[in-house]
Amino acid sequence: MGKKGAGFALVGCGSIAKKHVHVIQNILEGSRIAGFCDVEYEKAKAFGDRLGVPAFSSIRGMMESIGDEVDIVSVLTPSGVHHQNVLDLVEYRKPLVVEKPIALRLVEADQILRACDANHVKIFVVHQNRYNLPVIKAREAMEKGRLGKPVMGTVRLRWKRDQAYYDAAGWRGTWAYDGGVFTNQASHHIDMLTWFMGGVETVKAVGITRLAKIECEDTGAAILRFDNGALGIIEATTATRPRDLEGSISILGEKGTIVIGGFFMNELITWEFEEKEPEDELVLQKYGRNPEVWGYNLGEYLKGVIESIQNGTSGLVDGLEGRKSLELISAIYESIETGNEICLRFHPKKCRLGMP
Repeated sequence: MGKKGAGFALVGCGSIAKKHVHVIQNILEGSRIAGFCDVEYEKAKAFGDRLGVPAFSSIRGMMESIGDEVDIVSVLTPSGVHHQNVLDLVEYRKPLVVEKPIALRLVEADQILRACDANHVKIFVVHQNRYNLPVIKAREAMEKGRLGKPVMGTVRLRWKRDQAYYDAAGWRGTWAYDGGVFTNQASHHIDMLTWFMGGVETVKAVGITRLAKIECEDTGAAILRFDNGALGIIEATTATRPRDLEGSISILGEKGTIVIGGFFMNELITWEFEEKEPEDELVLQKYGRNPEVWGYNLGEYLKGVIESIQNGTSGLVDGLEGRKSLELISAIYESIETGNEICLRFHPKKCRLGMP
């Protein structure tokens, strides 16, 4: 790996691969793409032909052919195959970047973590919204204690995903490969909520399939009780019409309130504290929203990955962080299926996520 950039191999050539390609080529200075892999070879070949790099239909074929040119492997496949992809990759001992969620079943996530530990492989889970400028400032304020005792955290995801979206890829909205709005679209917001509010003690959730013709829920709500005594609310739907409305988070504390809105928690809406500081007047101007650069937060995330590998430090979102989000999502589904409030640190019994 060079001092600045890295050689990436991309496994999975669906829609999200386009953003990763753009970021690696245009934002990550000195980085390059060494090859593409997809079980549907024509998809990999289409990317490879455009960039003039080799394409493969199997992980083994790719790694045996160009492994020496690869510094990082990005796993961008449907969620339901992350587990097998990672197990196939660990023997090559390359750092792994895995799109969220880390897996669909807790037992699979645990197998991933054990396999990575046994093979000394660093694993990172993509939760790039932690690098949004408003989020960074909000996190700084919380760590300084400006909010005081946490009271309530709320995330709202109100997006439009019509039937054409689900029909465009047969795995979307299925229990075996994707899950519903909680697992796919809202997973970033769930990660953000727990990053700000801390560990979850219990969750009670409901989910319905209101508009989409899919196996899983397109609409749901959950109430959380955090270890620190605060409450949390998750509101998530892909049944918003006629367009996307918001992807936001609100943090309420005894000494202040922060609201970050926009489409993906990228716009600072409210920044108010009982104890004001001189910088507060400039925060909305300087950190109110991300730069108008497509893939900015993913670029910052991958820069952090490269720095972590080069410096031998822990990543902001490592495999354990990815497991935390998956455990909460699994508990949400357990609650939906049983009608019960679920205590975390549990073993799923009724959760259908990741099941055929």
